[in-house]
Amino acid sequence: MEYRLLGGSGLKVSALSFGAATFGGGNEFFKAWGDTDVAEATRLIDICLEAGVNLFDTADGYSNGRSEEILGKALAGKRERALISTKAYFPMGDGPNDRGTSRYHLRQALDGSLRRLGTDYVDIYHLHGFDALTPVDEVQDTLNTFVREGKVRYIAASNFSGWHLMKSLAVADRYGWTRFVAHQVYYSLLGREYEWELMPLGLDQKVGALVWSPLGWGRLTGKIRRGKPLPEVSRLHKTADAGPPVADEFLYTVVDALESVAAETGKSIPQVALNWVLQRPTVSSIILGARNEEQLRQNLDAVGWNLTADQVAKLDKASAVTPVYPYWHQRNFPERNPLPV
Repeated sequence: MEYRLLGGSGLKVSALSFGAATFGGGNEFFKAWGDTDVAEATRLIDICLEAGVNLFDTADGYSNGRSEEILGKALAGKRERALISTKAYFPMGDGPNDRGTSRYHLRQALDGSLRRLGTDYVDIYHLHGFDALTPVDEVQDTLNTFVREGKVRYIAASNFSGWHLMKSLAVADRYGWTRFVAHQVYYSLLGREYEWELMPLGLDQKVGALVWSPLGWGRLTGKIRRGKPLPEVSRLHKTADAGPPVADEFLYTVVDALESVAAETGKSIPQVALNWVLQRPTVSSIILGARNEEQLRQNLDAVGWNLTADQVAKLDKASAVTPVYPYWHQRNFPERNPLPV
């Protein structure tokens, strides 16, 4: 396993991390992802630990806390070998303060996560989204307090826009508070918008990317091909509308390129897609989800080798899209505004 620094911190995380959103199956949406129980979760986590994976990601909003509960039980007796990442933001009740990132809710949310995980601290605590109703000063002060109390080791954002992240960092710097070292983001060959602003910001501010859905919301498994129907077993039947929209022809073009590179490397289509993400700037770790042992072992083989420059270029070309303004305009002046990739 390869280990990388998490942004500008001294924490080393495995290049591949494990996402526990498949644990619990608390509602129809999450059942489409998976409904892994404690016994199966324990087996998957043991495989990860044996492979050198040290980061395990969850959130209070995954199956209304059930994912955290199962992860905590599966890590019982192995806590010192694992880094735990969890998140807060989405509703955890019907009350007006049971959501967002106010001081009130974050305190409530962190205590709940610690209880469900069966631990007295989390290694990385994420804001699962930006709360425009709560002052940034209040949010960053609260997170800084968690770190000073020892309940949180590092803090991170997730799904922020560029100005959300930069304002949060600026407020933390103004007061000398703990700053975000990571940003959990959607990034794949089917969704490269992260490169337009968030990646340059991450390079400039030393914020590492923890990549969710690196297989394009389940579309780059190799099972979706030109001229073939959607596989009978696919989470896309129930979750496609909740994820990023992808035009069919664009998807097929990317898959065709992946198939070509897979044939050259002797690797599978998802392994090639994952390796491409691993080679991008700012990426500290990519989060893998797996319903079963077979899927997990296949995904773990995405490390230990690298695509060639020509293979990366082939995939880059197949997945390229025209960026929105002002990014297409900025790309006309690379001598003063060089691209990170």
